Amino acid sequence: MSAHPRPAGLPTTAGRADGDPMVAGRRATEPPRVDGTPAAEVLRRLELSITRRLDGLLQGDHRGLTPGHGSEPGEVRAYQPGDDVRRIDWNVTARQLETHVRDMVADRELETWIVVDASASLAYGTATCEKRDLALAAAATVGFLTLRTGNRTGLMTVDGAGSSTTVPARSGRAHLQGVLRRTYDELSSPPAGPVDLTALLRRTAGTARRRGLIVVVSDFLDRGDWAPALRALALRHDVLCAEVLDPVELELPDVGSVFLHDPETGAEIEVRTDAALRRRYADAAQRQRTAIERSIRSSGADHLRLRTDRDWLLDVARFVSRRRDRVDSLSRATAHTSGGGPALAVPTGGVR
Repeated sequence: MSAHPRPAGLPTTAGRADGDPMVAGRRATEPPRVDGTPAAEVLRRLELSITRRLDGLLQGDHRGLTPGHGSEPGEVRAYQPGDDVRRIDWNVTARQLETHVRDMVADRELETWIVVDASASLAYGTATCEKRDLALAAAATVGFLTLRTGNRTGLMTVDGAGSSTTVPARSGRAHLQGVLRRTYDELSSPPAGPVDLTALLRRTAGTARRRGLIVVVSDFLDRGDWAPALRALALRHDVLCAEVLDPVELELPDVGSVFLHDPETGAEIEVRTDAALRRRYADAAQRQRTAIERSIRSSGADHLRLRTDRDWLLDVARFVSRRRDRVDSLSRATAHTSGGGPALAVPTGGVR
């Protein structure tokens, strides 16, 4: 439990231990509470924080966190210089004896799957909140920002005991509230044990049949080789990896002798946090995070890093702004391409 005040609008799971009466002794008729606040009120405040500060960043009914061309076939028209040659309709071209392209329109329904790593390692935080608070905030951000007419949201989770949850993708605000409430419950008291992130990603690929947006929320501390599964998932879907971490996972404070406890395995070790140990720890942590970032980037997924000592709403806003600027700059560069042959179009439309 952190002694620091948490940011306004961000719920905290601090105090929800196995022996806490809010978890272990909860009556069937009593709604779950966090710091004396009902869970429904916590989610309502979170929604207000997100919609007030972030909703204006994403304009249009069919624009999401990762923009691109639609996938529904549209009208056929004559080819013009600058059109994407990959959209040439060869059947019409052969019949008309003139090059034609088929426009693509944005999908009218975006299917989003929120994939949450509900491991015990997320029940940790030394700054303004815990990592599981950021996990819930990331899930809520994606849910509320993609909540448009007809858009659907589903949920997949797995915990250290191997227990998994799947909530089918459906539309509507009431369904999204149910998804977030389930996420909230899964993160409240995670059992000990390592999470198989590879199996979770493969299960997501098998369940999410329709092309859409996949958001993976995790600290990515699974020692298994999950990169190939993530790469396979990114071949069909737009994938966003939201990595949550705490500053102590990067650098150890100088606090003398301490007991370190692994919440997933239960292992404990006593260490003395002298200068040499802190330096080796920081170097190892940097190599670990660099490897995680490299694996995410090489898979073709977008990478959003959220920290418990930073303003997570500001980090999300910066991520969306940079993503939009990058796509817009590529579009402008393509529009000014000249020389022999047509220029390839860069995705700038609705979510694929």
